[in-house]
Amino acid sequence: MKVFWARIPLEVGETYCAATKKGLCFIGSPNESFAQLEKWVNHRIGTVALIHEKRYLQPYLVQLNAYLRGEIKAFTIPIDLHGTDFQRMIWEALCQIPYGQTTSYRALAQIVGRPKAVRAVGNAVGVNPLLYIVPCHRVVPTSGGLGGFRAGIALKEHLLTIEQESVGHGSWQNN
Repeated sequence: MKVFWARIPLEVGETYCAATKKGLCFIGSPNESFAQLEKWVNHRIGTVALIHEKRYLQPYLVQLNAYLRGEIKAFTIPIDLHGTDFQRMIWEALCQIPYGQTTSYRALAQIVGRPKAVRAVGNAVGVNPLLYIVPCHRVVPTSGGLGGFRAGIALKEHLLTIEQESVGHGSWQNN
């Protein structure tokens, strides 16, 4: 198996992205090191050929930046999720959260039929390998506030604000 990667310029900062022939599989946090991508690939996919190929990632770059500018609300690019069955279930549920809305970790646990697994749901949300595309930024604590985000709270707030402004609601708020 081959994994194509590049450090690409996004509206929010340069980041490492990777894709297999099936689709985009990893988006790093802005200004994260190559070691993070390499560690993720080794852990989730295994020993593969890592091939630096920016042109291969160009279609993904176009849609990611369009989203980050508030120009699109949904992605049409193929993705290739690598995680446990539980993680993939949570990530698929994240994709059902409507653009411009938020939900809580507790509500997400209930949606997937695991109401007592709030902490496990939070852990799965936290290791989501496809920032922006699998919208983990739309999950906030029941108690209010933003909660955590592997790319930083400022970026989470920025993403929520982009979405809220695109749907005409101003700034973000807990639903």
